[in-house]
Amino acid sequence: MLYFSNVDEINYRRIHWSRIKYHRNNATYRLLINICYLVIEGLLLTEQEGNRKLARFLDSQKMHQLFEKFLLEYYRKHFPQFHASPSHIAWNVDDGIIDFLPLMKTDTTLQYEGKTVIIDTKYYAHTMQRNSYYDSKSFHSHNLYQIFTYVKNEDRTNSGNVSGVLLYAKTDEEIVPDNEFLLSGNRIAVKTLDMNMDFPDIEEQLNGLAERFLLN
Repeated sequence: MLYFSNVDEINYRRIHWSRIKYHRNNATYRLLINICYLVIEGLLLTEQEGNRKLARFLDSQKMHQLFEKFLLEYYRKHFPQFHASPSHIAWNVDDGIIDFLPLMKTDTTLQYEGKTVIIDTKYYAHTMQRNSYYDSKSFHSHNLYQIFTYVKNEDRTNSGNVSGVLLYAKTDEEIVPDNEFLLSGNRIAVKTLDMNMDFPDIEEQLNGLAERFLLN
């Protein structure tokens, strides 16, 4: 605390986080300030029976954004040869009229030696949808339609070298997605990433995903 003896305190409730700008002179504080943001805005810890648990965190939309950005930046840092980036996919239309078609933007696209994998991240409380009438569970249909549409429009020549992965953050549900399909010549996978592990184990999961779809 000696180093902070001449630093004034501020009321954290008055911080406008979105207005904070980073430049060459303060860039080294970015990680620390972002950690402070997480703690102040939503991270409350309670201890029960020696285990730390999250009593409240960020809302699901912010958590999805965090999950999405984490995946993108992980591949950028550890696999620069994959050129990880979000990408826009053009509709493969026959007559060229696309005025009212929605934009297709991927969360993360990886490319390596002629192969492409499109990863769409999902952060849900429930990774499977339930049909109460039949008392059955299935993948979220709109997510599967979305990744299939991305893949088929990206693979214009039907080469089969474009794959798609729906990647869910793992929950404590009994049934979690872990499947692969060959649909119209393209591989489509529905996977989960267990973030409740030590980082080397998270690395192993992400590295295995890249190796499975780009290096094999």
